[in-house]
Amino acid sequence: MIELYFGPTANGQRAAVILEESGLPFQRHPVDLAKGEHLTPDFLALNPVGMTPVLVDNEGPGGKHIVIPQSVAIMHYVAEKAGRFIPGDAYRRAQMHSWLMFVATDIAMTSGTLFQLTLVGSEPSSPHVGHFEKRLGRFFAACDRQLAGREYLVDELSIADFALYPNVAARKVLVDRYGPMPNLAAWSERMGARPGVVRGMKP
Repeated sequence: MIELYFGPTANGQRAAVILEESGLPFQRHPVDLAKGEHLTPDFLALNPVGMTPVLVDNEGPGGKHIVIPQSVAIMHYVAEKAGRFIPGDAYRRAQMHSWLMFVATDIAMTSGTLFQLTLVGSEPSSPHVGHFEKRLGRFFAACDRQLAGREYLVDELSIADFALYPNVAARKVLVDRYGPMPNLAAWSERMGARPGVVRGMKP
């Protein structure tokens, strides 16, 4: 049985979404970040970094027990195990990896920085907030252009789409502010209507 330890963050949501969409049986273990549950000895035994999400599979490769932190690594592992959401065509697969890394390293990092500046930092800096909001707006605009004339980022539904959705859902205000982004908006509506996505986005 697969077990997922996750908090109410975009990283945790994308891990939950891919598991819901995969059809693989799994158990959800919400981690209360506000209470510091990610820093308890039991959790640190799973991930010494003390960050969610973490996947535990007692029936991993070769029947071995495996522990996997990091949301993108979890997405790859689940998609490969389920045999879904990774394009079989080498060209599309390369495109998928490019967009997936763009989401993970640029969009997610910028969104996370905004979170730190606006909610965690004791004295948010308006110039810094504005800089990162505009940066994220440009990134979303790039996704909008990529989605012109196609339903998904690489023409077929892939883990790149599931990785992107929680960030777009969390930052809809910025999408609207720096829009119009009709292609991204239509994509977001399609993604948000999927039952697996709906279940995965729940706390």
